[in-house]
Amino acid sequence: MNLKPGDVVILKSGGQAMTVAEARADEAVCVWMGEEGDLFRESLPLAVLEAIEVDDEDDEEDEDDDGEDDAEASKVA
Repeated sequence: MNLKPGDVVILKSGGQAMTVAEARADEAVCVWMGEEGDLFRESLPLAVLEAIEVDDEDDEEDEDDDGEDDAEASKVA
């Protein structure tokens, strides 16, 4: 698996998404935010990780919604 800093991974056994901070030959240093806002950093073997894609649709929908609201507001004004 070719990982690079900034890639998002998850444990093959499940869990929350983690960001690759450093990629090495046989392991990746990953960082993630805990449930209470604590930042964690751990070196994990590549064998236990799988890359995932981050879905940015929520951000795009929010931007679209904002634009529609602005258009509606200008029609009323």
